[in-house]
Amino acid sequence: MNEGLYADAVRVLSEWAATTDEGDLARKRTLELLSAGPEAMTRAHRAGHVTASALVVDGDGRVLLCLHRRLGKWMQLGGHCEPGDATLAAAALREATEESGIDGLVLDPTPIDVDVHDVRCGAGDGTPATASTHFDVRFLVRCPPGATERISEESSALEWFRPDALPTPLASATARQIPPALARLA
Repeated sequence: MNEGLYADAVRVLSEWAATTDEGDLARKRTLELLSAGPEAMTRAHRAGHVTASALVVDGDGRVLLCLHRRLGKWMQLGGHCEPGDATLAAAALREATEESGIDGLVLDPTPIDVDVHDVRCGAGDGTPATASTHFDVRFLVRCPPGATERISEESSALEWFRPDALPTPLASATARQIPPALARLA
């Protein structure tokens, strides 16, 4: 894995002030995971690995969520880091762009949340999925006015929601990241 991406993850999580107690505990757990070295940024680290995701928000304060095809839950956009990602924020922006089909997204490089959750995850080489843990660092991404989203093959649906009218079922801590995102927009 890219040593620069690993160093960025350690720096970002060491400097970030969490907005919730749960987020701070997840931040500390992620830093513990990263003590295993750069491999903890990859799916090859089967005990768990860092992922990056993005909560896309439009000018009206609505959030763009996808219904994950495999998990059957609504969640922010995001996923695994790739060797070409220079930073965690870049990984989140790449994932948001790929999964939303929206060009011109604007990323805030400071995380809004970190969540640790168990998943069934493939190694990325076609082998069957096995139990793993995602240490997901979440970022705020602003959608440009007039943009049109396009669903990706990873999702069953892609829709905009008001924060007070979220769909169910929601994935782990999806709702928890919305208040800090909206506070940052204010």
